[in-house]
Amino acid sequence: MNTHNVKPKPVLDTSLSLVDRVEQNLREYFAEANLQPGDAIPKESELALSMGVSRTALREALSRLRTLGLIESKRNRGIILTQPDILGSFERVLNPMLLDSATLQDIFELRLVLEMGITDFLFIRKTKENLEKLEQLVSNEEETKDKFLKNRYDVEFHSMLYEISGNQTLLRFQKMLLPIFNLVHSGQIISKSEVKNAVTHRDLLTELQKGSPATFREKMSIHLKVYLDKVDE
Repeated sequence: MNTHNVKPKPVLDTSLSLVDRVEQNLREYFAEANLQPGDAIPKESELALSMGVSRTALREALSRLRTLGLIESKRNRGIILTQPDILGSFERVLNPMLLDSATLQDIFELRLVLEMGITDFLFIRKTKENLEKLEQLVSNEEETKDKFLKNRYDVEFHSMLYEISGNQTLLRFQKMLLPIFNLVHSGQIISKSEVKNAVTHRDLLTELQKGSPATFREKMSIHLKVYLDKVDE
C-alpha cells in the first residue's frame, strides 16, 4: 500500500463526541496507512484539513494518543508513532484507593486466574537454581513467627513463581497487581470461611519438584481457596 495516498477520513460519525471521533479516525488512519513505530505522521494542519475538524479538536485527540504512548514528538521530525507500552496506561490508574470495590474484586479474581494459568510454564522453565530460591523462601517462612515477615514471604513466593514462568509481561502485570493482592493481608477483603486441609507453600514446592502440572494445579487450586473465599460473590 502506498502510504502517501492514504489520508485520514472526514469525521462523519455523530454517535461520539467530536474528539472521540477524531481519535478513532486517527487510529484507523495509522492502520490503513500501515504506519510503523518510528514513522512520522502528517502535520496537524494536514490532518485537520483531511478530517474537516479544527486544530483544537485534533490536538486534544493527539494529546490522548500521546498519553497512551502511541505517539510522541521528536525534534526536527514532528510527531511519530511509537511502540506502545501495553501496560503503561493500566499501571497509571491501578491504585486501590482510586478503584471501587467491584473493580477491586474483578482485578483480584484476575490475579487468581493468572496464578492458575502459569502452571505449564513453571514446569517447562523451572531450574535447579530457582527451585533452590523457592526452598529458601519456604524455609524462611516456616522458621519465623512474625506475621509481617510471613506475609512478605508469601508475596515473594508467588512473585517467584511468576519469575520462573519467564514471561516478562506477566511478571510486570503481577507486580502491578500486588497492591490488590495485599488487600488480603490488610483485612480489607474479609474471609468468609476457613479452608480445611489447606495446601502450604511447602506442599506447592514439593509438587513443583516431584509432581506434574496436573497435580500442581490441583494443589494450587486448594491453596488459593483461602483467597477465593475472601472474594464476595
